[in-house]
Amino acid sequence: MRVRVLFFGQLKDITGVAQEEAELSDGARVEDLFERYGRRFPKLAEFRPSIAASVNQEYAGWRAALETGDEVAFLPPVSGGQQTGGSGAPQAAIENDVIRLVREPIAPGELLESLKAPEDGAMVVFDGFVRNNFKGGKTLYLEYEAYEPMAYAKMREIVAQMRERFAIHRIAMVHRLGRLEIGETSVWIAVSAAHRGAAFDACRYAIDTLKRAVPIWKKEYFAGGAVWADGETPSQEAISGPGESSS
Repeated sequence: MRVRVLFFGQLKDITGVAQEEAELSDGARVEDLFERYGRRFPKLAEFRPSIAASVNQEYAGWRAALETGDEVAFLPPVSGGQQTGGSGAPQAAIENDVIRLVREPIAPGELLESLKAPEDGAMVVFDGFVRNNFKGGKTLYLEYEAYEPMAYAKMREIVAQMRERFAIHRIAMVHRLGRLEIGETSVWIAVSAAHRGAAFDACRYAIDTLKRAVPIWKKEYFAGGAVWADGETPSQEAISGPGESSS
């Protein structure tokens, strides 16, 4: 059988492969595919404990069986959204929610006005922007990349979970991709609600879960080179199940 294989972040650097087709025996599992690449690229095997795999844009276990036509992605630790501004990418909306991946500067002012409603009494915003240092080194600029179809899917799941857990009204979740200069916003989240407590809790939940579950990676550039930022092992479990609730 033939499957499509994708690598991201530092795994792409190690293999020199962004995507390719692989031939496997019937009954092969995710771990068999990874083992094949581990033999081909010994350094890749060292990452086995800290990476995750997805099959058809859903997190999958290492023993998940594969079928012809599957899309398998190997995802390094993640760094810690139907139209983006002019890019033509999908944007998902629930009521007036905004879920976007963009390559142009984020414009908070425009988003804020679209999120306010007469019935709301509070809005909480998280604005994550590029700092000029990383582990003692002077950062020149950053680059973000994403497994975009899966990133949109996970962002939509986070928004759905926020609505189950918190008494909130409108949500915006926007992440920048590509090159970012010092001081530019990389991720912007806003939550409106009738009361501030729910808005604060939901906004914190959104950024914390995004950093664990959404396949987006950050590369830091310095005068002497570049390095992929350390992050958390990607995990579907970062998105809580529907049975959980929070006041």
